Amino acid sequence: MEEDFSFELSEADTGEKALEILNRECIDIILLDNKLPGIHGIEVLEYINKHQIDVSVMMITSYASLDLAVKATNNGAYNFVPKPFTPEELRQSMDSITKHLFLKRMTRKMDEAGKQVRFQFLSVLSHELKSPINAVEGYLNIMKDRQVGDNIVDYDTMIDRSVERIKGMRNLILDLLDLTKLESGKKHREIVKTDIVHAARVAMDSIEPMAIQQNIKVRLMAPDQLYFRADSDELEIIFNNLISNAVKYNKKDGEVIIEIRKEYDAIVIKVEDKGIGMTEEEMAGLFQDFVRIKNSKTRNITGSGLGLSIIKKLIENNYKGHIEAESTPDEGSIFTAYLKPATPVE
Repeated sequence: MEEDFSFELSEADTGEKALEILNRECIDIILLDNKLPGIHGIEVLEYINKHQIDVSVMMITSYASLDLAVKATNNGAYNFVPKPFTPEELRQSMDSITKHLFLKRMTRKMDEAGKQVRFQFLSVLSHELKSPINAVEGYLNIMKDRQVGDNIVDYDTMIDRSVERIKGMRNLILDLLDLTKLESGKKHREIVKTDIVHAARVAMDSIEPMAIQQNIKVRLMAPDQLYFRADSDELEIIFNNLISNAVKYNKKDGEVIIEIRKEYDAIVIKVEDKGIGMTEEEMAGLFQDFVRIKNSKTRNITGSGLGLSIIKKLIENNYKGHIEAESTPDEGSIFTAYLKPATPVE
């Protein structure tokens, strides 16, 4: 523990006086002597246990009685110190019980923070899934009731929109799984000698149908091969998010340029698009969880708002690198990622 602690002391010369203080003040630690005028210390401990008072108790007695130690422990005492004791023994006992109190508070704080994070997470998730589910349900009810007639062709637009909504929900769920693996640290990483140029080409092939629909040209500027130690699944996540964003937020007949190069001990990935761009205000929260650019130009673009936050965590935590973004409205955006392999490969 690096934090300093100080103690404010309250004294009670009887067990009854101790109970008065406990009922009146918020006490963190009690040094409780069993031999007291009036009621004994063990009775004070039983009162604390019965009324579930949140306090840590260090029991002190003039003899190391095993029966009393067991009874004190059963009634919630943190520890048991026999008299006579030295100042050093008392200091060590106080150090131990203070660390216990500190850890208990930290655990409680983390648990409360976790509840808040889970609440925010579920709130965003329910909001993100509710809208497409309602839309698909509405389209299905229209088709079920044949509200536009009996010709299936008349429902093509509704079917296309439903498929797009379902695809968006699937992508959200996949992004959430990636984020959960990253946050929990439970994803198995297989670090091997990897051709990053090949990984980029695989991502380009998977996104090509989306680019063809908008007549967007995707060009790769890179050497034939460029190796370094990495996890292929993580590279796939990085390239898929960067390239798909460059295509989604582009303009019809636009262009995407992917550049990969080695710069000193880092691998540089630069993805540039000639799309709709972003304002400074829109870029402010760009790499945060569930943040999406929302304006008239992005109204029909689906996404979870998790992709950029996921790759930022990947690059910073797993490759000791960073990612930068620059953008000009109506001209396009440039994302540049710097990755440092654990063991650079020439």
